[in-house]
Amino acid sequence: MQNNQFLLYGANGYTGNLIAKMAADYGLTPVLAGRNEKALQQMAASLQLEYRVIDLDQTELLINTLQTYGLVLHAAGPFAHTAQKMMQACIAAKAHYLDITGEIGVFEMAKSMDAAAKAAGIMLMSGTGFDVVPTDCMALFLKQQMPDARFLKLAFATVGGQLSHGTAMTMAEGMGAGGAVREEGRIVKKPLGHKGMWVNFGAKDLFTMTIPWGDISTAYTTTGIPNIETYTVVSPKVFKWLKWQDWFNWLLRTDFARNYYRKKINRKPSGPDDAARVRAKSMVWGEVENASGQKRAARLSGPEGYTLTAHSSLIITAKIISGNFKPGYQTPAACYGADLVLEIPGVRRELL
Repeated sequence: MQNNQFLLYGANGYTGNLIAKMAADYGLTPVLAGRNEKALQQMAASLQLEYRVIDLDQTELLINTLQTYGLVLHAAGPFAHTAQKMMQACIAAKAHYLDITGEIGVFEMAKSMDAAAKAAGIMLMSGTGFDVVPTDCMALFLKQQMPDARFLKLAFATVGGQLSHGTAMTMAEGMGAGGAVREEGRIVKKPLGHKGMWVNFGAKDLFTMTIPWGDISTAYTTTGIPNIETYTVVSPKVFKWLKWQDWFNWLLRTDFARNYYRKKINRKPSGPDDAARVRAKSMVWGEVENASGQKRAARLSGPEGYTLTAHSSLIITAKIISGNFKPGYQTPAACYGADLVLEIPGVRRELL
C-alpha cells in the first residue's frame, strides 16, 4: 500500500463524497474512482485529490489499479450488481476489500470467498457503515453478556434523517422481495414485516417490524447465535397494510413499478444536507435470550447513518493501512471487537 492512500470507488456518489471529505480527519488520502469522468474530475479539483476513471468491466485496468493502492473502499451500489466483480478483482490483485452494503446476499457471497481471500492474504469486509457496524457490535456485546444466547433481536431507527439516492435505489431493487430471518442457523424467507413490536430506544417507544437487514447474515457469523430477527421503525398503519402484500408484491417486482420508483428517486436531492445530518441521529436496540428464557438488552445512539458510515469506514480503512487486519472474510465486530462502534464520535452505549 502507498502510505495513507486507498482507492475510493463510487466516490462521486452521496456516501462516497462524504467519505472523501472526511478522510483527512483520519490522516487518509483517497484516490477517487468510478465511471463518471466529469463528476470525478470536478470532485478531485474541489478536494485536491487524484482520480481514476475505471469501469468494473475493465478487469485488467481494475486489477492493475488495485495492485497500486492495495485497498479499495467500494461505495458504488447496488452492491448485488457491483460487489462480485470488485471482490474477484481484489483477490486477483491481492488488495483488501471493504464496502458499505447492507444486502444479505452480498455478505453471503463475500463469505463464500473466504478461502480465496485467505490464500491471497487479504481481508474481505462488507458492511463497514451503518449497516452493519453498530448492529454487529451490539450483537457481539450482547453475546458477551449472555454466552449461551439462542435468540437475538436487533432493531434500529433514524430520527430526522433521509435516504440517499444509492440507498433508495438499492431498496428499489428489492421491492416485493419479502423478508428473511435466521432460524436454527439457516436463513429462512419470511413475508416482509411478518412480526412487529414496540421498542424503547431511550427517548421514546417506537413501533418496529421485521426486515431483511444485513445482520441476518453477519450477526450469525460474528456470534453464532442461531435465531436472529432484525427490525426497523415503521408506522403501525403501514404494518397493517403489509398483511395484504401477497396480493401486490408481484406488482412491486415488475420493471414498471421499479422504474417508476427510480424516476421518483432521481427527482429528489442526492441525500440529506449537512444541517440535516447534524440534527439527525441513529439508534440501535438489541436483546438476547437463552433457552431458559433469560434475557439481556442494550441500546446505543450515535450520529446520523451516513455520517456514522463515513466515520466507521475510515476507522476500519486506517486500521488496515496500519497492518491491523485478518485475512479472509471478516465481519466488523468479529475482527475489531464489540467496542469498535465506540470509536465513532458521538456513540453512546448502555446495558439495560
